[in-house]
Amino acid sequence: MKPLLLVTLLGLLASAFAAPGSQKVKWCVKSDQELRKCSDLAAAAPAFSCVKKENTLECIVAIKAGEADAITVDGGDIYTAGLNNYDLHPIIAEDYGTDTCYYAVVVAKKNTGFGFRDLRGKKSCHTGLGKSAGWNIPIGSLVSMDVIEWGGIEDKPLEEAVSTFFHASCAPGATRGSKLCELCKGDCSRSQREPYYDYNGAFQCLVEGAGDVAFVKHLTVPESDKPMYELLCKDNTRAPIDNYKACSLARVPAHAVVTRKDPQLADLIWQSLDRVQTDHSFNLFSSEAYAPTKNLMFKDSTVKLVRVPPNTDSFLYLGANYMSITDRNNYVASPAIRWCAVGHAETAKCDTWSINSVSDDTASIECQSAPTVEDCLKKIMRKEADAVAVDGGQVFTAGKCGLVPVMVEQYDQAPASSYYAVAVVKKGSGVTWENLKGKKSCHTGIGRTAGWNIPMGLIYNREHDCDFTKFFSSGCAPGAEPTSPFCSLCVGSGKAVGDEAKCKASADEKYYGYAGAFRYSKTQNGIAYKFVYKEKVSKETGSNGPDWARNLRSSDYQLICPGKGPVEISDYATCHLAVVPAHAVVTRPDNHRKVVRILQEQQARFGNTGTDPSFRMFQSENGKNLLFKDSTKCLQEVAEGSTYEQFLGEAYMDAMKALRICSETASDLEKSCAFHTCQQG
Repeated sequence: MKPLLLVTLLGLLASAFAAPGSQKVKWCVKSDQELRKCSDLAAAAPAFSCVKKENTLECIVAIKAGEADAITVDGGDIYTAGLNNYDLHPIIAEDYGTDTCYYAVVVAKKNTGFGFRDLRGKKSCHTGLGKSAGWNIPIGSLVSMDVIEWGGIEDKPLEEAVSTFFHASCAPGATRGSKLCELCKGDCSRSQREPYYDYNGAFQCLVEGAGDVAFVKHLTVPESDKPMYELLCKDNTRAPIDNYKACSLARVPAHAVVTRKDPQLADLIWQSLDRVQTDHSFNLFSSEAYAPTKNLMFKDSTVKLVRVPPNTDSFLYLGANYMSITDRNNYVASPAIRWCAVGHAETAKCDTWSINSVSDDTASIECQSAPTVEDCLKKIMRKEADAVAVDGGQVFTAGKCGLVPVMVEQYDQAPASSYYAVAVVKKGSGVTWENLKGKKSCHTGIGRTAGWNIPMGLIYNREHDCDFTKFFSSGCAPGAEPTSPFCSLCVGSGKAVGDEAKCKASADEKYYGYAGAFRYSKTQNGIAYKFVYKEKVSKETGSNGPDWARNLRSSDYQLICPGKGPVEISDYATCHLAVVPAHAVVTRPDNHRKVVRILQEQQARFGNTGTDPSFRMFQSENGKNLLFKDSTKCLQEVAEGSTYEQFLGEAYMDAMKALRICSETASDLEKSCAFHTCQQG
């Protein structure tokens, strides 16, 4: 028995540690035509094998179960694949020659005399139920513009509202026998068995006169047919087919390859595909040999495949704008703002706020919690939360992810909606901006405005070296990698052992934020340098400050800045690193008015001069700057439609562009969101 057992174990080990090259990528296909193309690929590149399923959802299920490894899908199916019950993620995107986005457009025959707002009673051709350009974007747009009247899932299913809006439709994947399948030519399935399926099928539905309008992507109409067709614009005008940039419903993230969350499998799939597209052993992006069917395995308009940044899930890939539209038919609106609190201290304050916000048995504020600001941004994108107040650097990241600033904090300092970022040293330390190198440093947090982006941008412009660990000997910059010198002097929550809060970007780290960065100078000997904002020194010293600062005096500190010797703390107007945008509340674009309305009501009750003294939004009892900066006087609305670039201003955007020359200064979240620009355009 023992020799047999040994042989069995050795066999298992050999399988477990087999070279990646000996593994095959099991590609999932949905039709006989795709199977032919996949088989030809496997013959040319033995790294591939083929698994046939009836439709995309069956492929997603098979990949989840390990029966298959990969499939290319559109944004609607990327969304489905990313849901918790499947948990797949995009790893490779199609690039169409300009970027990894495309335009969702509405096409009609010339001289048919109707606009986008006039579609009621028309016959419609869709690429497929739940697909991006063919369903999610146009139907979401019609609902948001109140052209299709729909009260949400509590009212009736979205498909029912659409079927009563159009006279008849072909939306492959809809319930057979319904009005949404009435115009279809085959079995109304989301597969090649339905001739009107996908982009070319929806366009063919229009060409053959079955439908009056087709919802497709901008590359669908053949060059020879363009003179006979027009685009329908959201403003109810029409435009030539090539005017898709000015006349489209949205820019949509490109189709992507999805797989299980397995880094080794992702590497194998990328290496196998990249080898084929590099050595041209097989044309991945042509379906000509399998005509008349098009877009087999990949879109025929694909120019190349590009790898998606690691740790990008479906929701980050699609972006906040897309999620706002796609989630519309699954989302039940709440009368409250779900505020995202970072760490235990903020959550405790938020809970108190929520309790006090109750009126007529309904809370205006509900609380969600997350370990970091970036986790809050993810929750807001996924509609698990609605809003959070963040600093300028985090507004930058939020903007890259499609979120927008809607209210801004106002302080008694600097120009309106801004504050001074300053560098503070102990008086008599001899430290100047010019001799900083080799010193220890304290920062409010990685990626934050006054504590990181502004000073490190200035340092990069001077040193032209992206490795900031060569500049400072050690320090505390919450949010840095735990092994970084920028975490070596952080203290966490103060626990003796097993302190998970050490160097975390939340109030649970004692040296996090403005108060934390300043506190650092009291508790760490030899610290001479910190990045804080102007009011922090005076507010944290003497009788103004907490217990740890009782014996400190603001006169013990000075400011340093480029080209100037140390000056008194009060001289911040002439010696600062930058005047930077104030902290702002960010949310999804579609949530602007609701968040502003509720926050205006809340600060009327709980602001500094509010009518209800039971709670104060801009005061923190068990910490500093919890939920909002304690120096906030009030919140003011940011004009609806304002972008994050407009809010931050040209000078700040220039500083961020300089800092982003060092790619490692961008977080994984920012890299995922900035991979393509569909969210911002």
